[in-house]
Amino acid sequence: MRTITIKPQAITHNLNQVKKMAANSKVLAMVKSNAYGHGVAAVLPALQQADGVGVATLTEALEARQLGWDKTIGLIEGAFTADEWQQAIEHDISCVIHHVPQLQWALDNIPPANSATRVVWLKYNTGMNRLGFNAEDIMAAAKRLHEAGYQLILATHFANADDSTHPLNAMQIQRFSDVLSTLQETVSNDIKGSLCNSAGIVNFPEHHYDWVRPGIILYGSAPVIDKSAHELDLQPAMDFSAQIIALQTVQADNAIGYGSRWTAQKDTRTALVSVGYGDGYPRVISDEAYVTVIDTTNDQSYRCAVIGRVAMDMIVIDVSTAPEDVALDSKVILWGDAPHVDEVAAHAGTISYELLCRLSIRPNRIQV
Repeated sequence: MRTITIKPQAITHNLNQVKKMAANSKVLAMVKSNAYGHGVAAVLPALQQADGVGVATLTEALEARQLGWDKTIGLIEGAFTADEWQQAIEHDISCVIHHVPQLQWALDNIPPANSATRVVWLKYNTGMNRLGFNAEDIMAAAKRLHEAGYQLILATHFANADDSTHPLNAMQIQRFSDVLSTLQETVSNDIKGSLCNSAGIVNFPEHHYDWVRPGIILYGSAPVIDKSAHELDLQPAMDFSAQIIALQTVQADNAIGYGSRWTAQKDTRTALVSVGYGDGYPRVISDEAYVTVIDTTNDQSYRCAVIGRVAMDMIVIDVSTAPEDVALDSKVILWGDAPHVDEVAAHAGTISYELLCRLSIRPNRIQV
């Protein structure tokens, strides 16, 4: 059986780590892309100590409201149409405004004074060059919104926060700080700031400002290149597992799987595991990839290499390190405590975000 086990207590632990690191800031916890593959319904109860949640689409925002989330919801790409802006008002959703059409919708349809939509996250492009007003236009946009009665949070996004030594970080921080200070002096001293994502929270503690926006760190993955999840005292919020469904010995000089990618150098005891890229395990993975087998007969765990090409429904592992009578129904940990999803992502040449977000609907989901 393919199983994804979600551990809300780990998410709460990781949120508490964020709150320790950014003790003077409010927390907008990111639950976009189905809470990074963990399931919004499973995650929201674990985030009750957050000040709000962030989503990428109106559909995600409405799901959070329908699940009973009554605090701030930040729509981080803003409304895509004037109709979506109206729906945001109806459901008390706070929106990012990052270009002129969104600005005009906000000015044409001003929400009631007590509406959460009266708080807007004004996006400033400091160097990421995706969304946001440039330095020449941000002042005018802020002034118009303030005069219309909106409360403003100046926001931007790091391009390289995972690498604390990247020179663009200092430039983005300076640009953000300069504009925020100018806005507070010339428009309103009540304007707030939001600069740091997960990596920024770790690498730039002196620049947390009023709101931080943690994402992957909440789910137990390291957001920076020079510290592991363990070093940051993060707990993985997901275990992805399957079972051994067949055992066989492959004779020396025989190949395994599609493309005959792996050839046995000696007689090798192998196991077939009921999981593949159809479930979300990466098809392209290096020879260093491994899984942990938990033998049901003795409750011992064994590190076993993944061999051959990953197929849609199966992988093959080398169980030479396990007892010869390893059980057919033994549990196989694809990622969790060991290997960590960060390790699997590295072996696949990608990042943990992608692996978590692209899990398919086939594995059974449970919550502990």
